Amino acid sequence: MKASARNQFNGTVSNVVIGAVNAEVFISLNGGEELVASITKESLETLDIKIGIEILALVKAPQIIIVSDFGDYKLSARNQLKTTISEIKAGAVNAEIIMELSGGEVIAATVTNDSVETLGLRKGAEVTAIFKAGAVILAVEN
Repeated sequence: MKASARNQFNGTVSNVVIGAVNAEVFISLNGGEELVASITKESLETLDIKIGIEILALVKAPQIIIVSDFGDYKLSARNQLKTTISEIKAGAVNAEIIMELSGGEVIAATVTNDSVETLGLRKGAEVTAIFKAGAVILAVEN
């Protein structure tokens, strides 16, 4: 699949929790990490999502928030993946941050150059890539 979303995660549906309007789809990635997507029940049915099927999860780079220090805070975002920065590509205003999960998958985020400086981002730094379950778009093969 070709798509503009930089982050494309292949995985297997490990659990589905159906609510009144939405459903939570839990996806086990090849490296052992888990993602959660929140989609409508209608999308769940249309895509015929069931436990055990292979699925593609898409997340656009601007939806990724990078946290270098949580302090005493907890966040409501369901997807909080520990990563290591492997590359920083600085632009005129924004930078693209390339991070790697322990299983080898790559996550790309775009942040301002000011954020790179404020957060002290550098190659090799351990950070957490965060995104809401609603930011995840799911795709299945026909």
